[in-house]
Amino acid sequence: MDAVKEEIAVTAARLVVEEGAEYGDAKRRALKQLRLSGRSALPDNAQVEQAVLEYIALFCADTQPGELRALRELALVWLERLERFRPYLTGAVWRGTATRLSDIYLQLFCDDPKSAEIALIDMGVRFEVSTVIGFQGTPVDALSVHAACPALRAQVGIHLLVYDFDDLRGALKPDEQGRRMRGDAAAVRNLLHDGAI
Repeated sequence: MDAVKEEIAVTAARLVVEEGAEYGDAKRRALKQLRLSGRSALPDNAQVEQAVLEYIALFCADTQPGELRALRELALVWLERLERFRPYLTGAVWRGTATRLSDIYLQLFCDDPKSAEIALIDMGVRFEVSTVIGFQGTPVDALSVHAACPALRAQVGIHLLVYDFDDLRGALKPDEQGRRMRGDAAAVRNLLHDGAI
C-alpha cells in the first residue's frame, strides 16, 4: 500500500474505533483531516480493517474484548428473537473489530419483506425505516432500533437489513480471502463459547 493510502487508512481506523464511524464515512473524513484532494485514491475496506485491528491492539487491547463480547451477546438475543427470518450477524461485531461505539448489523432473509416490520410492531419494538445499499449493490430496507446493552450500560443501534429469501444463497459465499462474511446464531454462540475475537 502506498504511503498516502496507508495514512488515510490509519486516520480512518482512528475514526472507526474512537467515534464508531462506518468505513466509507471514515475514509472521506480522513481525506478532509489530512487535507488531501477528494480525488485521492482511497484504501479499500480490507486495508482499513487491518488498520482498525492494529489500532485496537495498540490502544484498546484491555477493553475491546469485553465490549465485543457484550455486543455479540446482544446480537445473539436479537438473532434468537428474529429466528423465523433466517438472521445473520455481519459487520464489525461479526468480524471482531467492534468496540462499544459500534452498531450491530443483522441481515434478515424473508419470504415477505414486510413480515419483519410486522413482527417488530407485534413485539412492541419502535423502529425507523430507511433504504441502504445491500451486499449485492442494490437498495434494501433497513429497520433500525435501539436496544439496551446492560453490560455496556448503553443503548446500541441495531440495524436489520431486509433481503429476499432468494438472496441467502449468494450471502453464504466466502470473501476473496475465504472468510465467512456473516454468521447465524449457532456461529455466534461458537464465537462466544470459544472467546474468539
